[in-house]
Amino acid sequence: MLPLPPLDFKDVQERFATHFRPLQRSFQFWARAVDIYTGYKAFQLRVSFVKDVQKQEQMWERQHEVAAEKIYAMCYDLGGFFLKIAQIIGKPDLAPAAWVRRLVTLYDQAPPTPFNAVQSVLEKEFGKSVGEIFERFDVDPLGSASIAQVHRARLKGDKSDIVVKVQHPGVQELMMTDIHNLQAFALYMQKTDIKFDLYSITKEIEKQIGYEFDFVREANAMEKIRRFLFENNKKPPVLVPRVVRNLVTRRVLVMEYIDGIPIMDLGNEIAKRGINPDSRIAVAAKQNILKSLTIAYGQMILKDGYFHADPHPGNILICKGSEVALLDYGQVKDLPDSLRLGYANLVLAIADDDPVKASESYRELGIETVSNCKNEQQELFRLAQTMFDTKLPPGVTMLQPFAEESSIKKIGVQSFPEELFSVLRTVHLLRGLSVGLGINYSCAEQWRPFAEEALYRAGRLPGKNIKPRVHRRGFIRRLFRKT
Repeated sequence: MLPLPPLDFKDVQERFATHFRPLQRSFQFWARAVDIYTGYKAFQLRVSFVKDVQKQEQMWERQHEVAAEKIYAMCYDLGGFFLKIAQIIGKPDLAPAAWVRRLVTLYDQAPPTPFNAVQSVLEKEFGKSVGEIFERFDVDPLGSASIAQVHRARLKGDKSDIVVKVQHPGVQELMMTDIHNLQAFALYMQKTDIKFDLYSITKEIEKQIGYEFDFVREANAMEKIRRFLFENNKKPPVLVPRVVRNLVTRRVLVMEYIDGIPIMDLGNEIAKRGINPDSRIAVAAKQNILKSLTIAYGQMILKDGYFHADPHPGNILICKGSEVALLDYGQVKDLPDSLRLGYANLVLAIADDDPVKASESYRELGIETVSNCKNEQQELFRLAQTMFDTKLPPGVTMLQPFAEESSIKKIGVQSFPEELFSVLRTVHLLRGLSVGLGINYSCAEQWRPFAEEALYRAGRLPGKNIKPRVHRRGFIRRLFRKT
């Protein structure tokens, strides 16, 4: 009888940990989510006995601070997908100020993969050693996010720096576990507290994040959007990095390095230069940044239907002369023409302040609602403004889905097209940027020309002589004359 091979206890331990890690993450998520949720429900009951409005507001602020610490701890400890959740909810227009203050610090704070693991991925993908490909490769990453991290480097025989995006090993399975837990939580929430089709939204998130693990798809998206913006503008409103085509695989993406500062650091940069943040020069710079993003997204969504669907602050760089660079094309969306044109109609309805047209657009888009109020049409229009415009309705400073006066409480959204979620999320991220920059504006008003052009070209806007435009600076100035 042959002797048994020696038992590798370290290997057994690693296999055991890998097998049970999804179960451990599920337990951690549910324990923390239930704690946060029941904390708010108990507080709602407690605060209902307090009659003094000022005291109520103070109590709510303390409750939000307690919850913010718990949400931050959950997202930081679990990482991965929960960093993306922090990006979605940690916006000034959507979440309480205490949440925003805490969650905004989570951007690009995913733990980096050790360099030896990065090196192993690179050599496996390219079939060569790092030294054979790169003249220089920075060991410390520029940033590490939920799916990948990026390193600055330089190719052999080249004079320009490039960026190497490397996928974290083993992250996909854990992220899918997290998404399935969130879907179950979303189902419960939409049946109890929030009358909105949250489950469809989480299904679209699952689909979009699944795409993010294919860097070949991302490279194709970058090239397509870069070409589209060049063809439709004398000068593209945003910079898109060039792809180094011969160095792209499913897990590694090499692209042009663009020098700039993260948009989150803009305030510090202005202060460092001794510029008053409220001065004309600072306000003009912020307006130019928002103009660039607004033009780019109006064109992508309404003219083409193929757009970058993840404009959170970590993906936006501010370059010399207030130029804007848009990074990370893992999440892109290709809208069917029916939804693109239906959304164009909704944009015009909001821009024209037309509740009847907005109701018709909701039906065309397949958004099914149920009314819990008398003035249904006006409340539905208010919901459309809240969901699909960057300018909040009068008297609304942030979305509060739990509040009784919330539009979502009065108009329940029973069915929401999954494919429309990317548009919804993009509008909300743009609104968060505008609130952060201190500029209140309506993207619906600014996107009116793009919506009209899209409908005219589809033969759905009779009686208007609209010609396709190559957009110039004068046009950009006119866009913001109402802000």
